[in-house]
Amino acid sequence: MRRMVSVWLPHWPIERLRRERRSAAPQAQANETRQTWPGGQPFALVASEAQALQLTAVNGPARALRLSEGLSLADARAICPHLLTAPATPEKDARALLALTRWAERFSPLRAPDGTDGLILDVTGVSHLFGGEHALLGTIANSLERFGFTARIGLAETIGGAWALARFAPGRATIATEGTIAQTLAPLPVEALRLSREAVLLLQRLGLKRIGQLYGISRVSLKRRFTSKEAAKAVLLRLDQALGRANESFSPLRPEPRFEARLPFPEPLISHDGVIGGLAVLAEELCRRLTRAHRGARRVELRLSRSDGSTGLAQAGFSAPCREADHLCRLLEEKLDGLDLGFGIDTMRLVALLTEPLPPSQNALTKTAQQELAPFIDRLAGRLGPAALLYLAPRQSHIPERAQRAQSAIAKRPPWPREVLSHLAARPRRPALFLPRPEPLSVMAEIPEGPPARFTWRRLSRRVVKAEGPERIAPEWWRIPSPRKGEGGDGQRPAPGGGQATSENRPDPLPSPPPSRGREQSLPSGKRGRHPGESRDPVANDLGAADCPVEPERDRKERSKPPPRTRDYYRIEDDQGRRYWVFREGLYTEPGDTPPAWYMHGLFG
Repeated sequence: MRRMVSVWLPHWPIERLRRERRSAAPQAQANETRQTWPGGQPFALVASEAQALQLTAVNGPARALRLSEGLSLADARAICPHLLTAPATPEKDARALLALTRWAERFSPLRAPDGTDGLILDVTGVSHLFGGEHALLGTIANSLERFGFTARIGLAETIGGAWALARFAPGRATIATEGTIAQTLAPLPVEALRLSREAVLLLQRLGLKRIGQLYGISRVSLKRRFTSKEAAKAVLLRLDQALGRANESFSPLRPEPRFEARLPFPEPLISHDGVIGGLAVLAEELCRRLTRAHRGARRVELRLSRSDGSTGLAQAGFSAPCREADHLCRLLEEKLDGLDLGFGIDTMRLVALLTEPLPPSQNALTKTAQQELAPFIDRLAGRLGPAALLYLAPRQSHIPERAQRAQSAIAKRPPWPREVLSHLAARPRRPALFLPRPEPLSVMAEIPEGPPARFTWRRLSRRVVKAEGPERIAPEWWRIPSPRKGEGGDGQRPAPGGGQATSENRPDPLPSPPPSRGREQSLPSGKRGRHPGESRDPVANDLGAADCPVEPERDRKERSKPPPRTRDYYRIEDDQGRRYWVFREGLYTEPGDTPPAWYMHGLFG
């Protein structure tokens, strides 16, 4: 008998936003942000509907104040003046839900998104792999809880039955055993049949508030109570679908295409030259498949199955999508030095672990500098390691030292956000040379809040003849560390920007994948990677998160730093014609005992 699972994420938009903010926050605040944001205060997401702002999602404290979805923001403010709001991002929610659906392939190959806040999985013949249906639902719920998502799950023989149990049955996970779907759904409200609001109101006016009350009513008499035949048919159809009397179509998500080439050998291969020749054959076949799909590989893996059951692995990454067989072979050949063939190689497989769109390009007699740079970066990264080559990627921050972050040269380069590109043309001038970290100055100013009249830097006194500014940059409120009992700085104020955390996203761990058959052994120069479907955090991957371990020492440093302060930047010129970029951190009107301090941050050409 068919078995369907419905997963409902009741707080999906808000919890997804909380994960996004936790990823953007420093690692010292990540775990705290995940649990406390927005700090127990009423919070709602808003969107423009019918020329007015309406609530699209609310958290628990807001719901306790009788705020609900569909309420106008003006009415919500009247009920709760201190309501916190943020704009709804349905596009991001949909992308993250699709990524979560692909991740759920580990539970069932047949799965699909269900609306905007749920999943549907066909687990027919699958539950025994997890130790039974109860163990399966527990594994799903625990995995989602590790991501920070609240989930309610229902399992029944129909999609409608599982949907009703997930949303209206008591408890976190509910199972309707085979043949008991009618008895299990009987005490649930009629809203569980996925009816329109008008149909639900009519049934309630008729005194039919539970699904079980519909069982004993004649269908003819029920149709007479509706104003239209279509409305009556819709109610009966939903009832029949939930009870399994009518079929309901299920369109599972199509699996992502896998690009791989396989080469078996009739006899074990024991020569290194034979492996190189087999690699060339596999590379040509893989590149042909990539060309037909208009895609290029960003990471490939060569898998060598030995006669004794062990597996040798070698990986290569690319700074840009690639489908050139010669370049692919050149990178992997460097990984095969010192290859232990053992008792021989039975099968070779070349798999593209990560691909990106790569449209056809016009061939030219000569290559451009960019086309020659990508293979050079790939060869250096293959020999020195991907962490040895870095590039600066943009980050949405007005703090100068946080406006970019270092990433591996072979990592995926996200496009610059439109708001960043539009801001570049209108932003104030920036110096040609940034100092590694701001250096303190001794400044004499004519007025406390004005530009410096004279300053001393690196033991040399300079007189200011021209000054332009100020350009005020306020601190990022979401990066202000929350006070912790028994924790804090030593009272000394370090230079701003020192020890800034550069980690971006920290995905939560998932249960370890099941052990593979046989033994696997990495080649001396290769490192084993994960298939995209085995990613530990699918939603974080969709948002561009990095997969890196937690650093407790950095956490303590972040919490011990004093809170950031407002900066006023000035472009100044001394009597020798040299121009500088300086700033005053802190305001004289701010409370506290620490006075404002001046720093040198850059030099103009």
